[in-house]
Amino acid sequence: MQLPDLIVHEDDRLIALNKPPGLASAPAASPDEPSLQALVTAYLGRRALIVHRLDRHTSGVIVFAKDADEHRRLSGLFEAHEVEKTYLAVVLGHLDPPSGEIDRPLRAFGSGRVGVDPRGKPARTRYAVTERLRDADLVELVPESGRRHQLRVHCFALGHPILGDPRYGSPRPVGGAARLMLHATRLALPDGVGGRLVIEAAPGPDFDAILAGQR
Repeated sequence: MQLPDLIVHEDDRLIALNKPPGLASAPAASPDEPSLQALVTAYLGRRALIVHRLDRHTSGVIVFAKDADEHRRLSGLFEAHEVEKTYLAVVLGHLDPPSGEIDRPLRAFGSGRVGVDPRGKPARTRYAVTERLRDADLVELVPESGRRHQLRVHCFALGHPILGDPRYGSPRPVGGAARLMLHATRLALPDGVGGRLVIEAAPGPDFDAILAGQR
């Protein structure tokens, strides 16, 4: 797949893409490892400025700014929680109740792992089951904070880890799924001229195939 195939929105100030799973949002320690930011930079012919990140294993909508002014604007919106993020996930087992709120503080414990801890930072996620599957649920997740691995850890803390998670849950990957079943499907944010910009991206065929196998 070529990078233009991933673009779901582009204007003079920003570009949004449907990130595939397995690709880092930003360059890692190894300069030889590809990243979406590097690919977008090459596509634009100037540096793409990263505003937020998706985990390597998570797919879906991610936005880059094209200039410093837009980077400041978008970064401010994310910091002020004025960006509504909606994710789709397939979690192991059946959630009861089928909708609610997860309000548990999160703390980093080293080696990139995050866990629920009363000494951690506040974190809140709203969830709603959209489809009961055979041994799992398709869930809509809306994070009201932006902590590292928040959705993965919150689902794991409920006893319903996300299918395909290579870190949170056992045995790993959870449910034997070939990919993490977490997809950023929608971003809604102020457009800077008095309106609201909504950017959406459907899950890819790899997500759909695993979902179909759970029906």
